[in-house]
Amino acid sequence: MEKFYQIVSWAGLFFYWLIVASVTIRVVFKRRAPGVTIAWLMVIYILPILGVFLYLLVGELHLGKKRAERARSMYSSFESWLISLRSCSAHTPQLLSHHSRHVNDLCFHRMGIPALVGNKLELKHNPFDILSAIEKDIAAAKTSINMVFYIWSPGGDADRVAQAVCDAASRGVAVKLMLDSAGSKEFFRSPWPSEMRKAGVELIEALSVSPLRMFLRRLDIRQHRKIAVIDNKIAYTGSMNMVDPRFFKQNVGIGQWVDIMVRLTGPAVPVVNSIFSWDWEVETGIRDLPALPECDIPSSSDEVHAIQVIPSGPGMPDGVIHQVLMLAIHQAHRSITITTPYLVPSESLLTALRTTAERGVEVNLIIPAKNDSIMVDWASRSFFTELMYSGVNIYRFDGGLLHTKSVVIDDEFCFIGTVNLDMRSLWLNFELTLAVDDPEFCCQLVSLQKQYIEQSEILDFESWQKRSMINKPIEQFFYMFAPLL
Repeated sequence: MEKFYQIVSWAGLFFYWLIVASVTIRVVFKRRAPGVTIAWLMVIYILPILGVFLYLLVGELHLGKKRAERARSMYSSFESWLISLRSCSAHTPQLLSHHSRHVNDLCFHRMGIPALVGNKLELKHNPFDILSAIEKDIAAAKTSINMVFYIWSPGGDADRVAQAVCDAASRGVAVKLMLDSAGSKEFFRSPWPSEMRKAGVELIEALSVSPLRMFLRRLDIRQHRKIAVIDNKIAYTGSMNMVDPRFFKQNVGIGQWVDIMVRLTGPAVPVVNSIFSWDWEVETGIRDLPALPECDIPSSSDEVHAIQVIPSGPGMPDGVIHQVLMLAIHQAHRSITITTPYLVPSESLLTALRTTAERGVEVNLIIPAKNDSIMVDWASRSFFTELMYSGVNIYRFDGGLLHTKSVVIDDEFCFIGTVNLDMRSLWLNFELTLAVDDPEFCCQLVSLQKQYIEQSEILDFESWQKRSMINKPIEQFFYMFAPLL
């Protein structure tokens, strides 16, 4: 009997070695960034059995068989729709600035999405004004309302928007609403889904979380976009979820969330709407592409504002937003100011920021002093020394959880959208960013960033070096897993 147990033990050990070796080879052959590969190998070897289980669960980009098939089959139709934009008079690359032209070239060749001029933008940063504006536009809707949000949290002024959605559907407006299953779990437990469906709203729970499907689809892929499109003429996007900050996560001790949204009109609106259509078809299989934009260019030159719509996510070309950010950073001549709630940059992005600062460009990072994610907070700190040593200014915002995602290059070209500076946003989730070639609008964003800086404390390199010795090993521990956060 002892010999039998010995054989079983050796067989089990060999079987475990075979699994680990197979997964190791698979990790290496995926040819991802070296930091990501090393991080996964550490997880696999430091956490026996559990590490292999975690990799099989969340180590690769599995959208699910049905969604993946839909994404492949629908791409040609979307490509045809985007090709039609090339004949639009709003597609005038010769009007783009130096910064925007190269970004447009990259997006156009990789995704077929051109920058379009002739738009009007309104920057909104007060949550009451944002929710009131959305509510007002929904109340005036005549034909359609398309919305997708990561989080819809009941309470406060968010309920007024929910009621406006119900009222619009009741009067015959076609309303489609898609909410992420994980981010909006509280909403789906509330009475609102029943009320909305009763009013005629098509409500979809995107990327539903089911333990039974954990090996068929990666559960941490999230629908992270924030989009509202009314009548294919008005669009909202930015960092703000459908929440009233006064009623959202008030028990975690980080203050109210601080966000921005852009109200957009003009030929770029149908492009934003087409991204919603993409998400809707991936989730439901139903195709409903929007009408092409009206491409009459305003005669007044001060109204000709260029917008490049940049989506990312499963089924779309990999790493486009990451490429765009890298390109813009390397093009900066005078300054870069970035606001992000989650700072866990890739190796290449970290190098780009450091190199840009070292060649004399002023690089400012504005992040929240307190974060709702302990792991991300510690991982972020592990980058501070390198960044400050290269001359990057790091400001820690004290006025709540700064959730704004924005990048301003040389005070005249900017990005605004849903993307955090972490691997999850840049490589995994469904995201959306607008590249704005409009010095006047970017000047407004610069002014807002300066307000953030006024409410922040700049980190001092010497003081940071004197922080508690206990902190350093904790930072290094989470640094090892930074590529996976």
